[in-house]
Amino acid sequence: MNRTRTIGAALLAALVLAASAFYLGRRTAQPTDASMAVPTHAPTADGRKVLYWHDPMVPGPRFDKPGKSPFMDMQLVPMYADSATGTANQGSVQVSPTVQQNLGIRLASVRRTQSAASFDAVGTVQFDERRNVAVQTRVAGYVERLSVRAPMERVRKGQALATVFAPEWLGPQNELLALKRSGVAPDLIAAARDRMRALSIPAELIRRSEETGTAQARYVLTAPSDGVVAELGVREGVAVTPGMTLFRIAGLEKVWAVAEIPEARAVRLARGQKVKAILQADAAQSFEGALDEILPEINTSTRTLKARFEVDNRNGKLTPGMLLRLQVTGPASTRLVVPSEAVIRTGKRAVVIVRKADGAFEPRDVSPGADLGDDTEVVSGLNEGDQVVASGQFLIDSEARLRSVLGTMAPSPATTPPAAVLHKAEGRVESVEPDGLTISHGPVATLKWPSMTMGFAKTSPDAFAQIKPGDQIRFEFKEGGPTGYELVSVQRMPQGAKQ
Repeated sequence: MNRTRTIGAALLAALVLAASAFYLGRRTAQPTDASMAVPTHAPTADGRKVLYWHDPMVPGPRFDKPGKSPFMDMQLVPMYADSATGTANQGSVQVSPTVQQNLGIRLASVRRTQSAASFDAVGTVQFDERRNVAVQTRVAGYVERLSVRAPMERVRKGQALATVFAPEWLGPQNELLALKRSGVAPDLIAAARDRMRALSIPAELIRRSEETGTAQARYVLTAPSDGVVAELGVREGVAVTPGMTLFRIAGLEKVWAVAEIPEARAVRLARGQKVKAILQADAAQSFEGALDEILPEINTSTRTLKARFEVDNRNGKLTPGMLLRLQVTGPASTRLVVPSEAVIRTGKRAVVIVRKADGAFEPRDVSPGADLGDDTEVVSGLNEGDQVVASGQFLIDSEARLRSVLGTMAPSPATTPPAAVLHKAEGRVESVEPDGLTISHGPVATLKWPSMTMGFAKTSPDAFAQIKPGDQIRFEFKEGGPTGYELVSVQRMPQGAKQ
């Protein structure tokens, strides 16, 4: 009985041991991380064969199933067999419709539109200095009464400004009156009048002295035009001399709006170009104007020129210092445009991603023209009706760089390429293939990689022939090769060495 129990226990233990060994064998036969395993061929529902999945932002590591990237906050992207084997045209990239939809790739059509070279600028209201008038006296005297006592007062044409007493004018007038009373010849009287006119005695003052028979030494200075007193040069009771400016009146019927215009826009402006000026403080008030002058002086710090616009101010609502938003409109023309976000500017070149008739994407050089806000004019490189990528270009660019189809965006062959950067790591060899090694490695500081299992390409099938699965190794690799990263050196580590 005891013998039977012993045999039964032994058989039970053997079965448990066999099951454990089978289970352990299945577990150890798989890679350390299933999401990082060696790529395998797998067909999709539409019949296309998926070689592997990868992160477009970190194109080196390959994954054998879909999921979330360990590097970026995004889903892995499949690489299809027909894309990798070159069925797409040279210089093009195939992106599945599902991936386009998931990653928000948006297309836009190249269209022809009629637009004007218009732009907005902010201008400051200033006096039109061509409408300034100086009020002077041509005789020595005194200001007996001042009618306008403060600068910036509004005046009307003919309004009294000041009363001046000029004693020097008494003598010529008394001589004229004495000649008239003595009954001399008319020629002498006319000569006396001419002498007074030469002394700048106003004709109104001469007429009054002849009518009253008394010399007039007081006369009133009046405003020669409408405007504001921009300069007040005297006070009541002060002495004045010939040629002294007593008042400076600035006209307000038209004013200047002076704006800083970028150099690139200023070269397209022309005198007489119409402008609509909108009051910054009240958008409901607008004024008509025109470009009067582009000042021949450039600000080297901001690369702008001052443009002087003449704005109608007959209602008198504009005063110096106010801000105006100037809407400058040029002649209308027909232009070929694309969304501005579709243009990739590399500094020396401008590129757009074009969707071809077969569904593939390719980069194309364009010559951009004027910036029209949300749109950019295209002078050459595209045709009306072409489909361009307006968003999601980073995915297509990453796919293209993975297969080196955007080589034309790189420096010219004459430029010496930079030296390859070597990255060092330690790990364990999981499998050996003719074209590469699959290695479970630790963190790579130079690339900021975490620990993972991934494939590295070999330079030749017989490279590193001494390396076997299970070996602990130190290795160096660089960017390049069919998988994105290529081994440079591999050294087997001594048994018991720490990774």
